[in-house]
Amino acid sequence: MAMDPEAKKAVIQEHAQHEGDTGSPEVQVALLTARIDDLTGHFKLHPKDFHSRTGLLKLVGRRRNILNYLKGKNIQRYRALIEKLGLRK
Repeated sequence: MAMDPEAKKAVIQEHAQHEGDTGSPEVQVALLTARIDDLTGHFKLHPKDFHSRTGLLKLVGRRRNILNYLKGKNIQRYRALIEKLGLRK
């Protein structure tokens, strides 16, 4: 399930570090979090959709790897991001 372009643009603008920023870790994690939240709602309606669940687990792992990278590079940006997105760690 892809995000519509308007929602994606809003997420990018909210988390961008500078003008035209689409690849910073903050933007990547925010986009992955939006997709994960969308899939989580999908599973409330379709609890036996195991194929999409596999994709969800891959997205969660990708987000975790990017967060670990950011944590190693700049702990302040990492803490600010997880606070802003409401993630547990």
